[in-house]
Amino acid sequence: MANMTSCSITRRGLLGAFAATAVTAAPTYTNAAGFLRGGGDIRRIRMYSGRTGERIDMIYWVEGKYIADAVKEVNYFMRDWRTNDVKKIDLRTVDIMAAAHNLLDSTEPYMLISGYRSPKTNAMLRSRSGGVAKNSRHLRGQAADLRLSSRSVGQVAKAAAACRGGGVGRYSKSNFVHMDCGPVRSWGR
Repeated sequence: MANMTSCSITRRGLLGAFAATAVTAAPTYTNAAGFLRGGGDIRRIRMYSGRTGERIDMIYWVEGKYIADAVKEVNYFMRDWRTNDVKKIDLRTVDIMAAAHNLLDSTEPYMLISGYRSPKTNAMLRSRSGGVAKNSRHLRGQAADLRLSSRSVGQVAKAAAACRGGGVGRYSKSNFVHMDCGPVRSWGR
């Protein structure tokens, strides 16, 4: 395991610290904004990809600092799986995803439907569906489409909207929620 240059904490040590300091009370929607402003000391993201079979479960932020190696893994995990193109993911989106997941009080990882999309992939998806934006935030690494089998689209969307950090789209027929770090707005049903 590589040592991090910014501090001498190992991932195992971070996980131990997380376990030792985990809050047992379920977070409420009213404290979502506080989490995004730095109210939490540790931020964790859990996802899997049905397309690639990959899983990610990591602490990516501790006491006001993003962990560079963890961020690289998030960027790779959220790549365009069709083209294997990797883009730097806007960490504001990851923070919204983590905060919403916390609010849902679920240990189940998100299923990542779509993270970064290359222009080629976005154009292909637009040709197949009217619901794909020409200038999608997915193209900028600023959006994710996610699903939790243990929670409804409405529950996930409500948690994401409570964060007031960006856009939230409900896609009930396709069973996923879009989260992005753009202007605060919502759509779908």
